Amino acid sequence: MANLQVRSIDDQLYIALGRRAKMENRSISQEVISILKKHLSSPVSQHEKNTQNFLELCGTWESEQSSAQIIKEIKQSRRTDGRLKVDF
Repeated sequence: MANLQVRSIDDQLYIALGRRAKMENRSISQEVISILKKHLSSPVSQHEKNTQNFLELCGTWESEQSSAQIIKEIKQSRRTDGRLKVDF
C-alpha cells in the first residue's frame, strides 16, 4: 500500500480536519482517505454539476450563424436614439 505525505497544510484546514475526524471517530489520516474516496468515487464532480446547472438556468440555442454574425446582428439592433439621455 502506498504512502502519501502532505506538507504545508493551513492551520485552519488542519483544525477542521481534526474536528471532522473526531466526529467520525477516525484519525486525521483516515478522514482524509475517506474524503478522497468519497470525492473520487462520484461519477460527476460537483464542479461539473454546478456548470451544468448554470447552463440550464441560462439557456442555450443553436444557430447556423457564426458567432461573428450573431455579434454583428446584436450590435446592429442596438438603438442609439438617446432614450437614456437626461436633460437638466
